[in-house]
Amino acid sequence: MGHHTFDATKAEKLEDASGRYRYVSREELLWALALDGGETVADLGSGTGFYTDDVAPHADRVYAVDLQAEMHDYYRQKGVPENVDLVTTDVSDLPFENSRVDAAFSTMTYHEFASDDALEELARVVASGGRVVVVDWAASGTGESGPPVGERYSADEAADAFRTHGFTEVFRAVRPETYLLVVESP
Repeated sequence: MGHHTFDATKAEKLEDASGRYRYVSREELLWALALDGGETVADLGSGTGFYTDDVAPHADRVYAVDLQAEMHDYYRQKGVPENVDLVTTDVSDLPFENSRVDAAFSTMTYHEFASDDALEELARVVASGGRVVVVDWAASGTGESGPPVGERYSADEAADAFRTHGFTEVFRAVRPETYLLVVESP
């Protein structure tokens, strides 16, 4: 599988609401996260903050985690909500204390960071019973949008990987191009 990162020079493309919401809506993401407003949430592969902005009004604190400083530069120019902290790091090396995060989500980025190290890190930083929501490009898709099919994971592969690290599956939906997976931390 690949582990490419999105080309930061195309960041503006990530702000296309009609394109982004076609694969996961704000409402579906918020439903999957099941927030009550007091949580600390991590957006894994936050990019321009498109979905971070949707979650921020429903959380106490949001960490916008991205490997590329250029994505955070774009987000700063756009305007970062006061309760959002920009964190430039890989998901396999999160600078958070144990059980510091109540929930985490990844929208179209799981294929970029999927590894045992990253899932071990999530098991460490997400509080027991906290949700991790993954919406990503499905290996069964056509490849016309998103990364090449060879760089994608199936919902089964993602669920198995999380299960290996102690997470429990809560919900799964497979669509023509994407899947939604909700798991809870051990």
